[in-house]
Amino acid sequence: MSQVLSRWEPENAEFWLKEGNRIAQRNLWISIPCLMLAFSVWMLWSVVAANLDKAGFKFTKDQLFFLTALPALSGATLRIFYSFLVPVFGGRKWTAISTASLLIPALGMGFALQDPTTPYSTLLILALLCGFGGGNFSSSMANISFFFPKSRKGYATGMNAGIGNLGVSVVQFLTPLVISSAMFGVAISGEGFVLVKAGVEKTFWLANAGFIWVPFIVVATIAAWFGMNDIASAKASFADQAVIFKRKHNWLMCWLYIGTFGSFIGFSAGFAMLIKSQFPEVEVAKFAFLGPLAGALARPIGGMLSDKVGGARLTFWVFVAMVAGIAFGILPALHEHHFMMFLYSFIAMFILTGLGNGSTFCMIPLIFQTERERAVAGQGESALKQARLDAAKEAAAVLGFSGAIGAYGGFFIPQSFGTSIKMTGAPDTALYVFIAFYVSCMAITWWFYARKGAEMPC
Repeated sequence: MSQVLSRWEPENAEFWLKEGNRIAQRNLWISIPCLMLAFSVWMLWSVVAANLDKAGFKFTKDQLFFLTALPALSGATLRIFYSFLVPVFGGRKWTAISTASLLIPALGMGFALQDPTTPYSTLLILALLCGFGGGNFSSSMANISFFFPKSRKGYATGMNAGIGNLGVSVVQFLTPLVISSAMFGVAISGEGFVLVKAGVEKTFWLANAGFIWVPFIVVATIAAWFGMNDIASAKASFADQAVIFKRKHNWLMCWLYIGTFGSFIGFSAGFAMLIKSQFPEVEVAKFAFLGPLAGALARPIGGMLSDKVGGARLTFWVFVAMVAGIAFGILPALHEHHFMMFLYSFIAMFILTGLGNGSTFCMIPLIFQTERERAVAGQGESALKQARLDAAKEAAAVLGFSGAIGAYGGFFIPQSFGTSIKMTGAPDTALYVFIAFYVSCMAITWWFYARKGAEMPC
């Protein structure tokens, strides 16, 4: 198998059926577990922070919220750079390198979490390093977008991101299980911490939260290096890709993606701590993984639905429903201290963010391909072929860059909850700000993409 594909024409039906689909699917299904591991490492602190006090770490609620928010900040910033690296290095090489980089925070956390005297500054550095996982999303989505034709991009990006997003739920479900066992032995896991609850002693090994990912990261790195492909025609310099900064629709889609993915990753990062702060009687580990799981499973559905009904239409109604979910579900549940209503409302919000993640990423390739095709209308087949190639490069860069901007929601949402609780004693102020933002997303989606006669219907 050639690692570099010298010919790649996914819009050519004969080529796609004969060999393209098989190659694209192989690259997709190696990319997915790599991205899932990236999300797991990225969101490690959303679970670990909620268990630090049990291990003897003495930090305030505000400090704990900051630990959960910091990986999102670094991950979002790295995404800006990762967005442009696939056409520079090649998708296979960069997927393998970026996956291998996850070993640094995974091993670092494993050793640091064995000692409750580890300084807060060290934990902050490790939280920043977990941002490697967040950065991987932009390069992964940019890479996969090159492999599939226009009619299948919603499916491809939905599956890659949707199943990849399951890493958030996996880390929140798996971590409480692995820290309850000295599965790597005392030599690696350490002596463990003893927690006394209701007169019963229970030992747990917080270090396992980092060590558990190491063997999976190694296997995924090897699979990416030997099983994926680089596409020769997808090569482009940063200067070639920088044209997206002049494109209006790049910035509009960044705004919308803050509303969808920013909400998903922000709620995922802050959900456990929010439950712990507002419903201290509830055992967080039993419920924290449910929301991210629902959102991740909804993302592929959002992509496939968009292929059929249109991404803009689905995106618009997602934002309408998100406003209603906060106004008529989450806020009343908090005021009445009704946990099950709060939980169901938040799970519904996660599902909506997942659908919106899929629909917005279906919109982007269509917008840029339509825009480039319009520009060369009537100039012949060769001009159309070049326009599609240019559109694929631009769309890949926008997928990555909008993913970078959207990921800042993972920092601002938990920080907003923490700040609102610190200043007012409740998260209500943060939720009202979210409602106002979603209304702006509704307006942008309707005006530019969803209404009759819209500038770029998609």
